[in-house]
Amino acid sequence: MLCDHCNERDAVVHLTRIVDNAVTQLHLCEKCAAAKGVETTLAVPQHPLGDILQAVQQQAASTGVDAAACSFCGATARDFRASGRLGCPHCYDAMEQSLRELLRRLHGSSRHVGQRYDPPATHLVEKPDTLHDLRDRLRRAVDAEQFELAAELRDRIRVLE
Repeated sequence: MLCDHCNERDAVVHLTRIVDNAVTQLHLCEKCAAAKGVETTLAVPQHPLGDILQAVQQQAASTGVDAAACSFCGATARDFRASGRLGCPHCYDAMEQSLRELLRRLHGSSRHVGQRYDPPATHLVEKPDTLHDLRDRLRRAVDAEQFELAAELRDRIRVLE
């Protein structure tokens, strides 16, 4: 079967379009399909982290970083590259050199350069008995007909208001 577009080469891509219940078949050669933007080969998208890990692996092979092994759990840099996970907290110390290189490649630096987290001041943190919580507890106490508790909560709300 010849290509419907150029009528020169054999059709290797067969497209079926359904628009408003109308079926249209289009038979294209590889060249015409590529010109129309139809992918003719299955390409597996590569994740950039895989490229970075592969580069680290090649560098480690050339510098002998594979010799680094955790003395606590026995995990090696090769295990880390295979699974993407460290064996224990001690692995960070044992494989520090290769991890710093990986961070440098991923983030451009092995040091944190972003904003620092500052926890809120203690006087700005809400107290456990906020007005909203007390009103919610008051509503539940009234629903459960616990009027003594409801009266106590009402008094605490008045103090806060």
